[in-house]
Amino acid sequence: MGPGGYGIDHATIERIAHEIKSVVAAGVQLAIVIGGGNIFRGMTGTATGMDRAQADYMGMLATIMNAIALQDALEHAGVVTRVQSALRVEQVVEPYIRRRAIRHLERGHVVIFAAGTGNPFFTTDTAASLRGAEIGADIMLKATQADGVFDRDPRKHADAKRYHIVSYDEVLEKRLGVMDATAVALCRDNDLPVRVFSIHRPGSLLKVILGEEEGTLMKNGATQ
Repeated sequence: MGPGGYGIDHATIERIAHEIKSVVAAGVQLAIVIGGGNIFRGMTGTATGMDRAQADYMGMLATIMNAIALQDALEHAGVVTRVQSALRVEQVVEPYIRRRAIRHLERGHVVIFAAGTGNPFFTTDTAASLRGAEIGADIMLKATQADGVFDRDPRKHADAKRYHIVSYDEVLEKRLGVMDATAVALCRDNDLPVRVFSIHRPGSLLKVILGEEEGTLMKNGATQ
């Protein structure tokens, strides 16, 4: 949504599309799970009295809109892109089919996974963890608002410390809040590492791909 606070900011989406293009040019197979909080959040709807399942379905539809917008920006940048949705809207995007998604990736196409898991009561992070495990991803990259995982909320505590590496067990035990418990457990149980970094820092995506230290690495094992 960029600086506007709502909706789709075209300058922001074009910047992200060009960052994705630089990663694809480096020969990396890239699948993207996209959220919809810039348009509608299921939990926000629930807070106003909506039925939770109905609100979550609205949130899933918002992710499809974002996916189409990102696909358009990527294709204008010369990147072949496919959108697969866990909700069936075949006039607009492909249905999610695991083997078809893997074939797209093998051909060098970017695949955008929309509509979460297709089920209410699950977050976008859980959808990303699930899709990452399904396609055999080497790593899950969580491009988010914060520059990594902190021991406390850096927006409220000036002395908050960022982890360089943190184990899944510590994330769960200390309730660090970077992802919901279901997503963390999925990554832990499938030994899928997660790099958490800021989406607002230009060039950060390519730096992560090239192995530079950005944000926080979550994985099984030691903590730093």
